[in-house]
Amino acid sequence: MALFIPTYFSPISQYSEIINTAEVLFEVHDNFQKQSFRNRCYIFNTNGKQLLNIPVKHPNSSSRKQTKDALVENATHWQDQHFKSLKTAYRNSPFFEFYVDDLAHIFEKKYTYLQDINIDTFLFVSEALQISSNFKKTSSYTEVLESNDFRNLAAIKTQPKNLVEPYIQIFDDKHGFLPNLSILDLLFMEGPNSISFLEKNV
Repeated sequence: MALFIPTYFSPISQYSEIINTAEVLFEVHDNFQKQSFRNRCYIFNTNGKQLLNIPVKHPNSSSRKQTKDALVENATHWQDQHFKSLKTAYRNSPFFEFYVDDLAHIFEKKYTYLQDINIDTFLFVSEALQISSNFKKTSSYTEVLESNDFRNLAAIKTQPKNLVEPYIQIFDDKHGFLPNLSILDLLFMEGPNSISFLEKNV
């Protein structure tokens, strides 16, 4: 069992660890942290690294909220914006058309809780990678062995221990290789071969 925080189209580093665990346990009782991969991911567009951020409602009180209680702010059309950004960035990538129909369901479905979006993105990616989608959620804040604790990968400033070998990216001729983007970047470029890159950490 390995412990992760559910994140939005998780960074590649998270999936390089997920594929090596028999059971995924999602921590949902931690305190929600702003500016983390919980509600954002990074993709590669013609200008370089692009942020896709899900707006989250912030309580009026000063009390902290747990990840499981984080609410999506749907006043803006963030789903339309994110899907449009993905299509603009990756429509010419080798495998985008292969996944776009299944991907569209996530951007058409209405969500109340952030964790539900992140679980759906996990299920989508698991199916695309043809890996186990079995997972459990914590019932309280959980302590595990450090070697099985990957919650730090949800922090943007945390440098992952294992980096995936460089692969061809859609705009690397302009900007060079950008490491640890959203798993979608690898998936759209390598398709079924993505798993071989995740298995070869450097």
